[in-house]
Amino acid sequence: MTAEKERAAHVPVVIVGAGPVGVTAALLLARRGVRTVVLERHHDVYPLPRAVAADDEVRRILQAAGVGEEFAAIARPARGLRLLDARHRVMAEFPRAGQGAHGFPQTSMFDQPELERVLRDALARRPECDLRTGVEVVGMGVGPGVGVGQDSNGPVRVTFRRDGVEEHLWADAVLGCDGAGSLTRDAVGAGWQDLRFEERWTVVDVRTSVPVRCWEGVDQVCDPDRPATFMRIGEDRYRWEFRLGDEPEPEPDHERLHERLRELIAPWVDLPYGADFEVVRQAQYTFRARIADRWRRGRIFLLGDAAHLTPPFIGQGLGAGMRDAHNLTWKLARVLQQGADERLLETYESERAPHARHAIRLAVAMGWAMTGGQDGAAALRRGVLGAAFRIPGLTAAAARDLSPALAAGPLVRRRALRRARWGGRGLVGGICPQPWVTVDGRRVRLDELLGDSFAVLTAAPPSPSLRAVADGLGARTVPLTGLGDDGRLSAWLRAGRADAVLLRPDRVVMDEVPLGATDFTDTAGWASLLHSTRKPLPAQRTIDTSLLRSATR
Repeated sequence: MTAEKERAAHVPVVIVGAGPVGVTAALLLARRGVRTVVLERHHDVYPLPRAVAADDEVRRILQAAGVGEEFAAIARPARGLRLLDARHRVMAEFPRAGQGAHGFPQTSMFDQPELERVLRDALARRPECDLRTGVEVVGMGVGPGVGVGQDSNGPVRVTFRRDGVEEHLWADAVLGCDGAGSLTRDAVGAGWQDLRFEERWTVVDVRTSVPVRCWEGVDQVCDPDRPATFMRIGEDRYRWEFRLGDEPEPEPDHERLHERLRELIAPWVDLPYGADFEVVRQAQYTFRARIADRWRRGRIFLLGDAAHLTPPFIGQGLGAGMRDAHNLTWKLARVLQQGADERLLETYESERAPHARHAIRLAVAMGWAMTGGQDGAAALRRGVLGAAFRIPGLTAAAARDLSPALAAGPLVRRRALRRARWGGRGLVGGICPQPWVTVDGRRVRLDELLGDSFAVLTAAPPSPSLRAVADGLGARTVPLTGLGDDGRLSAWLRAGRADAVLLRPDRVVMDEVPLGATDFTDTAGWASLLHSTRKPLPAQRTIDTSLLRSATR
C-alpha cells in the first residue's frame, strides 16, 4: 500500500467487535461527532441468546446512545431476585422497583439478538459510523514496523483480513470490544488477574406456551447438589441454568437429554409429553471471575469482556461493559476533538477497574451463596446466609450496592471534611437521578433536557464564578425551580448538603457547591484535564423556563 493510500485510510476511532458494547460505544461517539469504523468478524448478529438482563443505569446508557425507546419495545420489567433453598423456600428477596433512580425499571429482561438488531439499525442511521462485517483483525501496532509493546499516543495501525486480502487502517484510538479471547488484550500486553471463581454450568433457553410457575423475577436456588437459576425473559421465553459436577458428563442421547431436562425443570413447569416446548439453545459454559491487569496501552483500550469476566449471578456482565463505553467515550471525544489533556484518558481505568472489580466480587459472593462450595461447611454457610438476610434492611442495602459511587480521583472531587462532619460521602462520585421533568408543557426525562455535555444543576442563583466555569466547559446551567419534577432533584441536593452540582457527560457528579457556598470545591483539581487547546466549546446560557424549548434535542 502506498503512503498516500495509508494516509487516506485514517479514521479517528476503530472499534474491534460489533457486539452491544462496541456498537454502543460507536453510537455514543457519533453523538459527539466522532467518526468510527467498527470491525466485526461475523457477517450478521449472533442469533442465539446470551445476555438477558439490564439494570436501570444500563437503560439510561441506551437512552444516551439514542435507542431508549426501541429497547423499551423489546424489554420486559422483572420484579427482582429471590434466593431459594433446596426445597424452593424463599431465603431472601431483593425486590426491584418499576422505576429506579435512573428513570427506568430497575431490572429489565431482553433477548440479546433483538438488542443487537436495535443497536445495528441505529448504527446504520449514523453517517459517522462505518460497520464492516466479515473481517478478521489480525494485528495492531503504533507506527510503521513498530510492535504493539509501545505506550505511544500516536496513531495505531490496525491490520485485518477481508475476503483473504490484508488491509490496514490508521486510527487515533482503538477500542477493543472483542470479548474474552480478545486480540486487543494481547496488543495492550494485559494478563488476567484471577478472582478465584470457576464453575461449569449448562444454560438452557426455552420457548413454550405451557404454563410456567414464576414470580416474574429471577430465582437462584441455593442447593449444594444442584444449584440453579431460573428467569422469564419474554412472553414465551424462559432460561434455566444448572451447575454441572466436577467430572465430565457423557453426552446423552436426545431422548435421555429431554428426560433429564424434564426432571430439572419440574419445580417450575409440568411438562406433558408432546407439549409445546422448544429448546432454543442448550450450551455449557465455564463461569469465571477475572479482570485484566491493565486496560490501556497508549491509545488502545479494553472494554467489556476483553477487560473483565464475571459470573452471571447478579446480571452485571453486559452492564459492566456498557458502563465502560459510557465512561470512556466522552473523555476520548474531548481529547480527540477539543485537545483536552491526555491524562484525562488515564481516568478510564482508574475509575472503571475498581468499579468492575466490585461488581465481580458481588457476583462471586452470590455464587458462593448459591453453592457454598462443595465442602463439608457448605450447608453451615448457607444457613448463616439465610439468617443474615432476615436482618431488617440488609437486602435493601445489598441491592443498592450493585453500582456504588466512583472512588475519589481527578474527576471525582470529594470534600475532605464531609465524612468527619456529617458521616457521609455526599453526592460526588454518584450518578444524578433522572426524574421526569416538564419542558414547555411536555414531559421528558432529565437527560433529554441536559443534552450530551456537562451540566450544572443549581438550587440557588449561580454566582459569576460558577457561570464562568459552566461557560468554560460548555455546560448548561439548569435551575431546579419550575422543572416539574415534584421536587426530587431539590431533595437530592438537600440530602447531599449541596446547593449545586457539576455533572459530567456520563451524569456522574464531578464536583459540588456546598450549602451556603458560591463555588465548586476544587475547580483547580480537574480544570487542567478538561482544558481544550484546539476547538473551544460554545458557552451555554443559564436555562430558565423561557429557554427550555431550545434546550431539548
